[in-house]
Amino acid sequence: MSTTIIAAGGIVMNPKQEILWIFRRGFWDLPKGKLDPGETIPQCALREVEEETGINDIQLNELITITYHEYFDKYLNTQVTKETHWYKMSIQDLQNGIPQTEEDIEKMEWFPIDVLEIPMQHTYENIKLVIAAYLKS
Repeated sequence: MSTTIIAAGGIVMNPKQEILWIFRRGFWDLPKGKLDPGETIPQCALREVEEETGINDIQLNELITITYHEYFDKYLNTQVTKETHWYKMSIQDLQNGIPQTEEDIEKMEWFPIDVLEIPMQHTYENIKLVIAAYLKS
């Protein structure tokens, strides 16, 4: 038996054409999280990015892609399919933000869109797909 979990997040671009990355559990990642009851997917994307990064006044733009990955959830004792909806996001002013340490986010960093080698070397395959879809859009 498998359970599907819906999640949402985004690629946040600042005015200097830099993308916001978070560093969690040894990997560079993009902010995202699970859908709450009664929440729309776009609302979830904005809330999760704000909670995980402390960045505010985020403009939600178009959907980039949807990714899927499967894992075993030891708390639910079942196989889970995580369906994540990824959005383009932007901010109008430069912000440093505050990493949400209770979500194991150790640090955050803005990387120029044309210099993504560092985070791309230490990220998940699904995140590489999201970045590729973003760059093509």
